[in-house]
Amino acid sequence: MAIGMNWDQVRRLIEEVAETQGYELVDVELKGGGRNSVLRIFIDKPEGISHQDCGLVSEQVGTVLDVEDSIPFAYTLEVSSPGLDRKLVREADYTRFEGKLARIQTRIPLNNQKVFRGRLRGFHDRKVRLDLLKGIELEIPLDVIQDARLEFDWNDEKSRRLK
Repeated sequence: MAIGMNWDQVRRLIEEVAETQGYELVDVELKGGGRNSVLRIFIDKPEGISHQDCGLVSEQVGTVLDVEDSIPFAYTLEVSSPGLDRKLVREADYTRFEGKLARIQTRIPLNNQKVFRGRLRGFHDRKVRLDLLKGIELEIPLDVIQDARLEFDWNDEKSRRLK
């Protein structure tokens, strides 16, 4: 992180602005360096995110960060929806998206592998329950998860369109 920047404070300010406007802050990323720095904010709401939503949050976050002088260098601000491969960040995400297809990558191997794909079956005792596509249920400790994302489920989408 850049010298003179309090990342926790920046994240807190962004979360406060997003939640005040009725959005869920999914994730915040700061990528690049110098003039190429990009601050990416991912927001969501149950009915989905529009361009207007992104514009509103961008304008408000930009103003708050400028007033607070929270980021001591030039950056590009991008606000978007989390997309079809939504990142799973909070413990509650694993319960909220129970039944959905997900891809989880661990920092250390579990059963001689690091990437798992299956249906989320909730969260219990600091472990994510994942029903692997082979019919095996696996519990993955939260502290070994490096990256977890929803995956687009073509079969689920096809069955919903046929109804």
